[in-house]
Amino acid sequence: MPDIDIIENAGDDTIATFIEAILRSKLTESDAPVAISVPGGSTPFPIMRELVKADFEWSRVTVWPGDDRVVPEDHEASNTGKIRALFEPVGAHVATLTVMEQVPHFALVWLGMGADGHIASLFPNTDPQVDDDAPIRRLTPDPLPPEAPFDRVTLTIPSLLDSDALMFVIRGDDKRAVFDGAAEGESDLPVARLLGAARQQVTCFT
Repeated sequence: MPDIDIIENAGDDTIATFIEAILRSKLTESDAPVAISVPGGSTPFPIMRELVKADFEWSRVTVWPGDDRVVPEDHEASNTGKIRALFEPVGAHVATLTVMEQVPHFALVWLGMGADGHIASLFPNTDPQVDDDAPIRRLTPDPLPPEAPFDRVTLTIPSLLDSDALMFVIRGDDKRAVFDGAAEGESDLPVARLLGAARQQVTCFT
């Protein structure tokens, strides 16, 4: 079980500054490109809007959606389309998540979590495995969330774990209770499987 650093009541600017520091450090370490993975949903985008204000060499950064709905990028439900609209104007590259993509090692994987313990689009019904031999999978959540009744494409647990650091933003007491239980190994939910296999630093902002 990893060491989990819990940062309570963090504002969007605090979280953006944390991500910026990781990116700046990685960009300074070498001339190699840097990849990060980010979530969709309503919580992350205000944080991302703060992050893109950072002044560094965005052209060396590739941003990967952790998951997406299987819809065109101009659909209102597309994570990739929204991520692309934020990051490409500052010069970053945005990956399109398909099962044929070659997934890199990530400097940071940023995850949200549902109240059912799902991460990315690894829902409990999909039985995600820590030794999955596929880096990306197309899946159907069951039940389909009524606000987004679409198939999903998602990074698998091994791809998420192929990272220097993991970061969560968990908002709400119900989700916090699920996360805390998973961190203590009290469930077999997708988030618990990920945390149980993680060996890198995990930071959770609430």
